[in-house]
Amino acid sequence: FHDDLQPLVSPSGVQNSTEIRPLEGFVLSITPFNFSSIAANLPSAPAVVGCTGIWKPSRNSYLSNYILMQLMMEAGLPAGVINFVPGSGAEITEVCLDNPNFAGLHFTGSTRVFQGLWQEIGLALPNLNSYPRIVGETGGKDFVVAHPDCDRQGLLVALLRGSFEYQGQKCSAASRAYIPHSVWEAISADLVSEIEKIKMGDARDFTNFMTAVIDQRAFDKISGYIDRAAARDCCEIIVGGGHDDSVGYFIEPTIIVTSNPTSETMVEEIFGPVLTVFVYEDNKFDEVLTLCDTASPYALTGSIFSSNEENIQKAFNALRFTAGNFYINDKPTGAVVAQQPFGGARASGTNDKAGGPLNLLRWISPRSVKRTFDTPQTWDYSFMQPDHD
Repeated sequence: FHDDLQPLVSPSGVQNSTEIRPLEGFVLSITPFNFSSIAANLPSAPAVVGCTGIWKPSRNSYLSNYILMQLMMEAGLPAGVINFVPGSGAEITEVCLDNPNFAGLHFTGSTRVFQGLWQEIGLALPNLNSYPRIVGETGGKDFVVAHPDCDRQGLLVALLRGSFEYQGQKCSAASRAYIPHSVWEAISADLVSEIEKIKMGDARDFTNFMTAVIDQRAFDKISGYIDRAAARDCCEIIVGGGHDDSVGYFIEPTIIVTSNPTSETMVEEIFGPVLTVFVYEDNKFDEVLTLCDTASPYALTGSIFSSNEENIQKAFNALRFTAGNFYINDKPTGAVVAQQPFGGARASGTNDKAGGPLNLLRWISPRSVKRTFDTPQTWDYSFMQPDHD
């Protein structure tokens, strides 16, 4: 595996090799509620390369995660390799950091919590046997930028799917869009019409496109963003905006159009079914690329819609560090394992690409080995010999 990335050279009389060792200690994996596959791969990635670990699941997904743990055990995972420990995140973290064998953190969750964990690990360093590996995928304020020459129907579908699938409870969900005036005039009425067709209800009924958000805390947070936007002069809710927790935590798919490209819902992660649109003048594409790059602290996912290769390349270069997963003429979400390894930088995480081989490298401690077959028999070097000319 290592030699595929950096082949080693072995001169005559020498054999060079690299041993792939696990970390010397255990890895704490803290997983989110919103993707069962993420919950499984965070603890299993270190285990694949030989590490043992603690799996702390989200309080909102204990049952599904426990079933995944049972499946791994039935498939042959040895007891004690991954240890499933539901409970308080603060208490579990405290116990782990008190153990000198703590060797790593694999985290998916909020930026605030990840930053706090990083600080706690830093304070614990004097008591640890090694410098822990810290891998985290956190928040996002994921964008869609459209050029006037874009495929308008394709853009409409991407905005709807990218923003409202799974109630927008994805760190990769489309949450801000920069749409040229001519395109917005052409698609806005149809977009509203399609969103009004969305059926909400029980998640077990697969004819429902949306269901409730995860809990009361999420409901209150998302509703707060919607209500504050409704009260601002720079914002207009053109569809949705309703929310009702009487029979479940239901929030309507909502689109906010704003004249302020740095308004609250254009820059902060909401983690719900809310898309904010900034409509720009058709000749301001270059300025909008700069705005997109600088408006938010996050850099997780984003997409560009254009039918012109020159415009695509312009966006590709201007937004080089604005998204760890970049999509061209597609919604900015839906990464597939082994197809689009996932992760972002800036406030979105360490960009260690879950779902791909780069992530595995974070959980190994390689040992370089040199074996010499022709051992030197004298201590002096050839260049030290006197010149006999």
